[in-house]
Amino acid sequence: MNVRGVLPDRRRRVPAVLLALLAVLVTTYVVAEHAIGGRPDRCERFTAASATRAGLVDGTGADVLVVGDSYAAGLLLENPHASWPSRLEGRVRVAGFSGSGFSRGASGCGDVSFATRTAQALGTDDDLVVVQGGLNDTDQPPAAVRAGFERLVRVVGERQLVVVGPPSAPRRTGRVPAVQAQLSALCASHGVPYVAADDLELAYLDDGLHLTEAGHREFGNAVAQRIGALQR
Repeated sequence: MNVRGVLPDRRRRVPAVLLALLAVLVTTYVVAEHAIGGRPDRCERFTAASATRAGLVDGTGADVLVVGDSYAAGLLLENPHASWPSRLEGRVRVAGFSGSGFSRGASGCGDVSFATRTAQALGTDDDLVVVQGGLNDTDQPPAAVRAGFERLVRVVGERQLVVVGPPSAPRRTGRVPAVQAQLSALCASHGVPYVAADDLELAYLDDGLHLTEAGHREFGNAVAQRIGALQR
């Protein structure tokens, strides 16, 4: 065997082996990062903000639980207490988590789906459960949205459930109709009242996704009015 003829081939293969190993390591890192939320600091901030909003109980009267995404949590507001659920009638508790949705995969912070958090937050005295969201489900498989919705219905049980769909946020306008149509159809098939929000003209921050404080007032007032109409 010509040793000198073999060594160059092996040397040429070494970079390829290293590149393959590097690809495996990068893939493993990306998967691990996704599993814990991509950016652990962001998930920690969202968790802390969720706990802060949950501690701010609004109003008096019948107990109402609102479960939602960053809109419910009041992300980017100076005063998260000003988020839209504060416009609802009743004694309102809020379980909002930024980035969450009906599907488990909507958030990169683990299973913070609406059904899971409703199960955690639901109280024995809650007369009404309002679940608001869908913007974070626009890139999720319809089957995952349906599965999350059906889990939610089972968790709520005999309590009154109202679903509030996504508004047409400028950044995701083109993807809202599909989710809105699916949620509306799911609600109809399960006998759940559905409040559409895609027709609302709201004030957004420069990111074209989150609401200004005025936008929260507009959104909350419209949702409160439409829920009130359902209950008459």
